[in-house]
Amino acid sequence: MTASTTAQAAAAASAATIAAAASASDASPSTATATMQAAVQRRYAGPEEICVDTVPVPQPGDGEVLIEVHAAGVDRGVWHLATGRPLVIRAIGFGLRRPKQPVQGSDVAGVVTAVGAGVTRFAVGDEVFGTADGSFAQFAIAKADRLAVKPDAADFTGAGAMPVSAVTALQAVEDCAGVEAGQRVLVLGASGGVGSFAVQLAVAAGAHVTGVASAAKADLVRGLGAERVIDYRTTEVTALDESFDVIIDAGSLTSLRRLRRILSPTGTLVMVGGEGGDALVGGAGRTLWAPLVSLFTSQRLMGFVSATTTERLERVRDLVDDGAIRAAVSRAYPLDRAADAVTDLAAGRVAGKAVVIVRDAR
Repeated sequence: MTASTTAQAAAAASAATIAAAASASDASPSTATATMQAAVQRRYAGPEEICVDTVPVPQPGDGEVLIEVHAAGVDRGVWHLATGRPLVIRAIGFGLRRPKQPVQGSDVAGVVTAVGAGVTRFAVGDEVFGTADGSFAQFAIAKADRLAVKPDAADFTGAGAMPVSAVTALQAVEDCAGVEAGQRVLVLGASGGVGSFAVQLAVAAGAHVTGVASAAKADLVRGLGAERVIDYRTTEVTALDESFDVIIDAGSLTSLRRLRRILSPTGTLVMVGGEGGDALVGGAGRTLWAPLVSLFTSQRLMGFVSATTTERLERVRDLVDDGAIRAAVSRAYPLDRAADAVTDLAAGRVAGKAVVIVRDAR
């Protein structure tokens, strides 16, 4: 039996289990539901509020698929949704008083178990990766246009770590900065989720990459291809007597003014997220100022809103299968320790990526 056939058989079995649970219920067909285990948070506080609970298995609507989750990556966005900070995230649709989606998690890798109306790209049994609504669960719903077939060169754990971080890095390095061979590229936050992929993408483009990270995580960054690693705890990078053609700032708190000191006169600064800042917009304040400052300088200063699409995921898949990038997974947690995964990430105890393992590999 081939791996593909095995996956299809397993997915069919999972679908049958859901259907059987619904049929066995005393409720009418319209209300009968199967249940699953999920990491749930029903009020804003912190990751300590995340707990495993029994909830209904969601059903796919038009343009959606149901995925049996094998692995789900952990990124800073999960922490922001757990805390409801900065406050702007509540106003843009994630829930004013409590999380609109109580099941945590976005990154997903798993097997399609059901498809909704209008979905032609995927079928039951397909191994996929992308983003979903509430992926810290045994099953999750994903829009078909935010999924792609899983890379052959990655297992579910690696694939589950990629979607948000790899796509964000791809947008920063290729779409925004347009990194080219021979350029000098500085990556701040090089040992983080986005930063670890940004280093690899810049190296793949032929650039000379310098990463900024703690000494404890320097070996990881060098292993991803960086020519040099600067320890931010002992060296103030913005005081260096050199300049860079491109700076990818993956979540630091460094001001625009200081970063511009080490950016070449026609260089490009791309800001990805950002922590700290005020309660309303957090670290995004720099991103709001950047386009205005750019009007008065030959330097290009920008931020962007990351968007996961099938096309970008397919680009990531091709890079993985070509051996250009990989997920630097340093920690894996079972579903019942999802809260620990988010806490450790926020505390800086994770190098590269952390992943919640929902279903063990077979």
